[in-house]
Amino acid sequence: MAIEDAGLAGRGAKKRLHDLALGLERIGLVSLYFPRVVAIVAVILAIAAGFGVTRLKVDDSLSQLFRSDTPEFKQYEEVTRQFPSSEFDVLVVIEGKRLLDRESVEKLRDLITDLQLIDGTRGLISIFSARQAPRTNEIPAPLFPDPLPEGQDYQSLIHRVMANEIIRGKLLSEDGQLTLAVVALDPAIVQSTKLGTTIGEIRKTMREDLAGLGLNAELSGVPVMQLEIRTAVERDRLIYNIAGFTAGCLIAILFFRRVSFMIIAAGPPLIAIVFALGTLGWLDFRLNMFLNVMTPLIMVISFSDSMQLTFAARDRLLAGQDKYKALKGALLVVGPACVLTHATAAVSFTALLFSESELIRSFGEAGVIATIIALAAVLILMPLLGVLLLRKETDFASTVAGSDLGVDALRRFCGFIAARMIHRPALYSLAGLLVVAGLAFFYAHIEPRYRLADQVPDRQQAVAASHRLDAKLTGANPIDVLIEFPKGASLYSPETLSVIAEVHSLIEKQAGVGNVWSLESLRRWLVQADKPGSATLKSYVAILPEYLTRRFISAGQDAVVVSGRIPDSDASQLLPIVETLDKSLTAVRAQHPGYQISVTGLSVIAARNSAIMIEKLNRGLTVEFAFVAIFIGAAFRSVVVFLAAILPGIFPVVASGALLRATGQGLQFASVVALIVSFGLGLSATIHFLNRLRLEDDPTQDPGVAVERATVLVGPALILTSVVLACGLAVTVFSSLPSLRLFGWLSAFSMLAALTADLFILRPTATVLRRLSRRALAWRKSQRMPGN
Repeated sequence: MAIEDAGLAGRGAKKRLHDLALGLERIGLVSLYFPRVVAIVAVILAIAAGFGVTRLKVDDSLSQLFRSDTPEFKQYEEVTRQFPSSEFDVLVVIEGKRLLDRESVEKLRDLITDLQLIDGTRGLISIFSARQAPRTNEIPAPLFPDPLPEGQDYQSLIHRVMANEIIRGKLLSEDGQLTLAVVALDPAIVQSTKLGTTIGEIRKTMREDLAGLGLNAELSGVPVMQLEIRTAVERDRLIYNIAGFTAGCLIAILFFRRVSFMIIAAGPPLIAIVFALGTLGWLDFRLNMFLNVMTPLIMVISFSDSMQLTFAARDRLLAGQDKYKALKGALLVVGPACVLTHATAAVSFTALLFSESELIRSFGEAGVIATIIALAAVLILMPLLGVLLLRKETDFASTVAGSDLGVDALRRFCGFIAARMIHRPALYSLAGLLVVAGLAFFYAHIEPRYRLADQVPDRQQAVAASHRLDAKLTGANPIDVLIEFPKGASLYSPETLSVIAEVHSLIEKQAGVGNVWSLESLRRWLVQADKPGSATLKSYVAILPEYLTRRFISAGQDAVVVSGRIPDSDASQLLPIVETLDKSLTAVRAQHPGYQISVTGLSVIAARNSAIMIEKLNRGLTVEFAFVAIFIGAAFRSVVVFLAAILPGIFPVVASGALLRATGQGLQFASVVALIVSFGLGLSATIHFLNRLRLEDDPTQDPGVAVERATVLVGPALILTSVVLACGLAVTVFSSLPSLRLFGWLSAFSMLAALTADLFILRPTATVLRRLSRRALAWRKSQRMPGN
């Protein structure tokens, strides 16, 4: 192409432009002056970072999104501490039409026995835990005798089993085709690396004991979900490292046509990943569903600017400069925009620090740290690799000149687009404004969404088993009502037992809640067996194993939990259930003012807080729009730049939001975080273009000329980096975590939308605003002339 770089042609030499990045880009010059020292320091830091990476651990807690300092969450943690049941329960779900056949029941009983012998288990509840009605003061006999009866006697047994109030609808489905066994694990096992071994033993035992029966057996529960999250996060980290880096390398070598340039462009991002993850490891950050995406984010943030610097240095080499001059020129011309793009990304991450969710705040903190490290890595390591790898610059210029097909094709395409955009800029600007306004209307009506299952791998057993429990036993997610007694009140006092009974009854009557368990369940069973009275109840509680009583009674016997189950539905569907239940308990609270009655549980916290938290994040994004636009305008010291950055900055966000609404997915945690981060990353192209535009601008020419020239010079790099951004983020579609898949494809779409806005909205808008600015300036000058 005939268009030259302003720095090479001398147009920028006479301009007195302010320092866009306060001279921070000059830190990269140290690599040109002391390459060996910088290389040694980089190797030492890489080794230290490698040890830091080994310190990274996975946070697989299902409550991580809602972990905060709020009273609700503290109460949930206290309930989990006092009644450690659901946190450590493995749910064994067994289903089949022949479930209650005599042979199947025999094998099921053998399975239950074998499961209790596995290391790490501390108790088990199943249909075989049920007892016959007590006849004497002795411990009642099991509901399922050993050996099992045969013929008509066996059918009579099954009839009694199906009618048993303790297990019907709780451990056995109404149609008798699904049963639930609850395996309580040792908390130390759940929180250690031995969890995988224990779960593996449970799966192996199920396969062996149920072989040939035609029954389907699956596992669910918090420990299983945690293990699946842990496995998915560790696997995905490897996939993203390889796929993101490979995509960047392939694109770089395709267009640069030299391995050395590929290493110069892709090396700093790769090293930045090691440095950033190592730093996060030393700072004791935990990998989770959001921090796991930090690897491709670091890659795309740093690769974008590394590509810009490499393109600029390459153009200077083709113009005949030696490598030192070319690298220095690239740093001084493109470096300020690199600093500003990283600063903008850091601002985007900073917006997450105001979330109530500890998980999202930690993601924001990690993002700020990673962005700073990525900036330093790019500015210092790109020129270092250039000094070390570039050889025979003269031969390179003569070889590539006239055969730079890939880059020339992109320059011609960019020139074609720019020529069309500056031909009728007012029309295109108006069209862009209308499109953004229309998409914003749809974006404004998008509704929050949250489901617990979206945080768990959906291609594994846990989600499938939970769905079966939703269908057959009203749900797998616990909803708890905590009853705290007044000081001095006894567990077995008439008033305490009355409160428990009233709460239990209200939960049973609540639509959407089922499988209700509490101390009242045992009391009712004893009443039906003509064994009423608190003394009898107390004696039966005393003979139960501790792991069972601690599910409903605190160790100090000053609080109990009435626990039910609800399906894994969207939080917007669960909230009415929670609010109705809480309201129905008002009468009990009024009649027994000394008793503290609270509805709690992870599902309750999710239902109450998810929509509020998502809406707050969304409002924060609106504030970010204005703040980042002002930040960019202040950096350029230009109202025109401030106004020009608004529409292309908003477009990818409202376009992505409109797509979410059109596909019915709503605004989830993963999507709103993706929009916040993508907004900052998407402005990279805008900043690089505006930086080049200020260098190419000539007051003696129409602004459209500078717009076209800047587009041709930076356009190829912008297109390539946008493709790399999209590829680096799109690899997350291979994740088994639904929230991570959503984050990935939505971020990739946002990157491409940002490129579209950059080419088709920013160009005409910048042209119109600059023309209007010049006319306003000319008018003001004319007003100052004598005689006016």
